[in-house]
Order: sequence, then structure tokens, then C-alpha cells
Amino acid sequence: MRIIGGRWRGLRLASVGKGDAAAHLRPTSDRVRESLFSLLDGGRIDATLEGATVLDLFAGTGALGLEALSRGAASVTFVENGRAAQKILTANIAKTAPEGCKTLRLDATRIPKNEGAPASLVFLDPPYGRDLGAKALTIAAGQGWLKDDAIVIWEEETPQASPESFSLLETRRYGQTWLTILKFDHA
Repeated sequence: MRIIGGRWRGLRLASVGKGDAAAHLRPTSDRVRESLFSLLDGGRIDATLEGATVLDLFAGTGALGLEALSRGAASVTFVENGRAAQKILTANIAKTAPEGCKTLRLDATRIPKNEGAPASLVFLDPPYGRDLGAKALTIAAGQGWLKDDAIVIWEEETPQASPESFSLLETRRYGQTWLTILKFDHA
């Protein structure tokens, strides 16, 4: 696993190794990340990475948020409660830019009220098949974590339905991975 583009292009991230089956770690592949960031960075989705505030829910290894930082995002808040993932996330942040990162070591479906700037870009990669994504998005929106018109990239094993206050922009399939791309429509 490595950073695909930007100032840290080619940097190898901490290895998941054999992993911890209970941790449900399945980092987004380099191929999917490359396609995703091409879509965001000058592609079909209107999401400016330069200066963006990013929220990475169910952050795992942090590869998506760190890729965004490498490509010009101003800051990333990583939300992860798994011990194995936190260890890898901490190692990956140490390799890159601890000054642009904040880590919340808690359940993404129970995040507290946001005291900082809301996110313009959200990565959501919950454990597959456990119906946690919509709940986490709804809580994040209700707690002030999402800017109006924020773009959400939701990774799952199947395309996902838009929760209330979100509109579907498109879905994309990459092998066994589906990306559901949403826009937050705060009323």
C-alpha cells in the first residue's frame, strides 16, 4: 500500500500484514484509490482537494485521508475505534503529516458535536454488510461535521441508497468494491 499521487507520491504506508480478522481491515486498493482521486481531482465530481477539510469515517489505515492530504487537502479528521487499525493509522500519520491530522479514537456512529470547520469531503468505509454507513453519515451531519454540498465517497460491497439529506451523484464498481458518491443537501 502506497500514496498514489501528490507530494508524498510513492511513499509506502505501514503494512497491514496478515492483519487481525476481527479488525475487518481491508484497505482501499491502490487501483481504486487512483481511480477515485482521478474522479475527484479534475474529474466528473466537483470536489476541490486543494485546501479541503476532510472527514475520514471508519478510517482504518488512513490511506484515503492521507492521499487527500498528499494532494493538497488542508486537514483530515480520522475516526477509527479499532485497536489494530489505530496502530497502523498512527504509524501512517507519523510517516506523513501529523500537523494536518486529528484522530478521534471512537465509534464513527457516535461522534460528538463538531467544534471545528465542517468537512467538504467525506470518506466512509464501514465494515461491509453491517449497515453502519447511513447511521454514521446521519450522525455526522446532525453533529455539524458536514459542510453544505460536501461530497461523500462511500465504499461498500454493494451500491448504497442515499440517506435523508443526501443526493446520489453516481455509483462506480471496481471488482468487488462499489463506490457510492453522494452530495450533502442540508435543508
